Amino acid sequence: MSTLIDFVLHIDAHLVSLVNNFGNWTYLILFAIIFIETGAVILPFLPGDSLVFAASALAANSLYHLNIWTFVILFLIACISGDSLNFIIGQRVGHALSNHSLFGKLIRKDALERSETFFNAHGAMAIILARFMPIIRTFAPFVAGGSNMPYRRFIRFSLIGCISWVTLCSAGGYFFGNIPFVKAHFSAVVLGIIIISLIPAVVGYIRGKVKAS
Repeated sequence: MSTLIDFVLHIDAHLVSLVNNFGNWTYLILFAIIFIETGAVILPFLPGDSLVFAASALAANSLYHLNIWTFVILFLIACISGDSLNFIIGQRVGHALSNHSLFGKLIRKDALERSETFFNAHGAMAIILARFMPIIRTFAPFVAGGSNMPYRRFIRFSLIGCISWVTLCSAGGYFFGNIPFVKAHFSAVVLGIIIISLIPAVVGYIRGKVKAS
């Protein structure tokens, strides 16, 4: 876990190392991370927003020879296909997966409950809103699939959420990631992105607890 935290907080340095070691394979590696973070129900802690932001910042620097449009397309495919896979898993197995002896240890029940509360409060719009919230975005498609939402309806909201998320995170990294102040305080910026993106989920969870009491 400490390695993961270090990777997230110093993601700019780790991505530079990744590019230097793997070159164009970096595209495939980052695609896989975003796809797994979204599509694998048991791995909600992988970096998302910060990864897209940092990768786009590197693409804006000609030193690394990375193409921003390649990143945008791959990230879009990764999160849309990941959402769909997650939805299908929720549709097929639902809560049975979280109660499984092995997967139950990997899926935090409190995180799943927060996602359900958020989904129930915001309905289908939760699919769009959850895309901007770490952990919640991993469980939202799973919850939607388990709630018998029609896939056609789900994918419409998923497309809106994914396009908005990739556009904002990529544009933010590409246009602001190389500003001297941002580069000098990149870890603080990444931490700020994570904290801000978690605020709606925390507020929703607190409101749910207050109403329940």
